[in-house]
Amino acid sequence: MMPKAFLLLLTLFLSACSPEEPPRSPAEQMQPAASPATDTPTPPKRIVILAADPWCPYNCVAGAKPEGYMVDLAREALEREGFGVSYINMSWARALEQAEAGYIDGIVGAFTSDAPGFVFPEEHLGISHIELYTQPGQDWHYQGVDSLRDQTLIALNGYSYSPELDDYIQRNRDNQKRVWILSGPAPLKRAIKLILEERSDVLPEDRDVMAWTLQHQLPNIQLRSAGALSSSPVYIAFSPASARSQELADALSRGIRELRASGRLAEILAAYGVSAVD
Repeated sequence: MMPKAFLLLLTLFLSACSPEEPPRSPAEQMQPAASPATDTPTPPKRIVILAADPWCPYNCVAGAKPEGYMVDLAREALEREGFGVSYINMSWARALEQAEAGYIDGIVGAFTSDAPGFVFPEEHLGISHIELYTQPGQDWHYQGVDSLRDQTLIALNGYSYSPELDDYIQRNRDNQKRVWILSGPAPLKRAIKLILEERSDVLPEDRDVMAWTLQHQLPNIQLRSAGALSSSPVYIAFSPASARSQELADALSRGIRELRASGRLAEILAAYGVSAVD
């Protein structure tokens, strides 16, 4: 039997050599020690996917400089609400279909008549003034849809122009002597070409979009305005199939109101030569 004094010394020695907690695994040993600054990582941004065909200056070519003032506004407004924006291009008709099915979150540059059933924010991001355009040498003037009877109107697939003209297009869409509908991701330049080649007579288009296109993309071409058609607020509209669309619409409206109050909204519009939105 060991002496009591020796047992006491042995117990004290073993206690001093024993770890206070079990050793970490090799994987755990490779992890850096936690610190107050890195204990809680910043949550990743929730990405919002928006799409449209290029319609400068409202929305331009994705990834280009500039991308359009509505895209710039959406990025900054939704950034304030914890969202990131992914903007992509496709034909307008396809963008409507993809958003309606819930494959993307929303569309850029929509009228309420473009997207019935979609979720619209309280805040619009622009005002569109639709005019009708002809060759410079023509003297025809728009005086209601009855004045289109002897004209071939060229329209872009999926676009809305005004209730009156939309109804006229729908009633005559199978009669190419009256209405010619173009599809594709960037149909406006094709439509202008067809007007200049006298293969079509009249083209409805937004005033700012036409001015931007002729100045930046077709600088040696001129068209003539043959009369104003309508004015409508322009929105980013969200998918009717997504459970978070109302959340996104509310977040966008809050962000836009903050940008307006700070003066940042006016700065973004001024960079595109566009007047402040009321």
